[in-house]
Amino acid sequence: MRLAPYVSLLRRNPDFTRLYVAQLASFAGDWFATVALLGLALEVTGSAGLAALVLALQTGGFAAASPLAGILADRIDRRRLLVATDLARVPVALLFLLANDSGTLWIAFGAVLLLAVGAAIFEPTSSASLPNLVEREDLPTANVLIGSAWGTMLALGAALGGIVAVTLGREAAFVVNALSFLISAALIVGIRRPLQEARQPAASRGFVLTDAIATAYRFVRPRRTAAAFLLTKTSFGIGTGIVALLAVFGRNVFSAGDAGIGLLFAARGLGALVGPFAARSLMGTDDRGLIRGIGWAFVTVAVCYAIFPLAPTILLAAGLVFLAHCGGGAQWTFSTLGLQRSTPDGIRGRVFSVDYGLVTLTIALSTLLAGFLADALAPQIAVWTMVALLAVAGAAWYAFSRPAMAEDPAPAVRLEDR
Repeated sequence: MRLAPYVSLLRRNPDFTRLYVAQLASFAGDWFATVALLGLALEVTGSAGLAALVLALQTGGFAAASPLAGILADRIDRRRLLVATDLARVPVALLFLLANDSGTLWIAFGAVLLLAVGAAIFEPTSSASLPNLVEREDLPTANVLIGSAWGTMLALGAALGGIVAVTLGREAAFVVNALSFLISAALIVGIRRPLQEARQPAASRGFVLTDAIATAYRFVRPRRTAAAFLLTKTSFGIGTGIVALLAVFGRNVFSAGDAGIGLLFAARGLGALVGPFAARSLMGTDDRGLIRGIGWAFVTVAVCYAIFPLAPTILLAAGLVFLAHCGGGAQWTFSTLGLQRSTPDGIRGRVFSVDYGLVTLTIALSTLLAGFLADALAPQIAVWTMVALLAVAGAAWYAFSRPAMAEDPAPAVRLEDR
């Protein structure tokens, strides 16, 4: 794996570097808070279902806000939108300080939901902006770096978050989360390149929430390759309820407390960090390589998580989580790159809002199901059930996507199609 192209991009393009570091800061804070909050929920309630509800609210709130977020990303100055979203999340993140027992846990749940709305605006806007921030030939490299940013900070943020929660208290982790949004906003303010193309007349239509969904559907309907990339994350999301169970295994099954939760989530992040780099080297970045890589990612995740409940120690379990999320990180980066290349800037925000909205809705439902199964039956059975669902979804996605490997590039979308 050659690091020179990634280092070169960061040196040559200070605007991209600002966005990259901003996302590192924001993701680190998110995982500091998430690990602490999962530990709090399990400590005061003892319920895997309520711990799963934390992650379900994150993804469910994201899904609910996504249609409006996509319209905002296409019709408002994207740099100002990103900065405003970061600043609005600072006081919300501090609400976690008010939750310290079962009677006040609802405050944390409300804050999680509001932060999810902010993320629903920030993430599609950032993804839609990226092709305008780098040259076309640098886009695959930029995507690997941005994709690995989430994994990097999940690995470091989750591990350090667990340590900070144990040594300094959960309140310290919540404060770090709030500060991370301030750092992100300060970095994005300094970006000089425009994050979108010049406005077109058709972009001035009214704010209709169904616009994002209708636009994305019209765009992908005649384009199987674009549809395959749009459906990738959602197909993975069907089995992603497994992730909520990492908290249960870390704290309860392996009896390792908040530090155990942090270790398993850190292994997930390390896999998401390494996966995009390795997959790009092995599969390439043309559309056929992206689809093949995503197919192998399904296999990797399913096999590793099928073995995970049998691990005798938390260290072996963490190794399996790492390998699984090498696949998970690769599919996220590959599907994002495929959509960015195939979608014109004027509708890119709406297409990405639908992409993220679909996957977060699916993850929310999957997470609630996993939490219910863990409480009603056993965590091990819950994991195997989610693996089975993931395998079925992966097989269906590949059957749909395989013809796209022989598909000719689709004609560019016309302005009037928007």
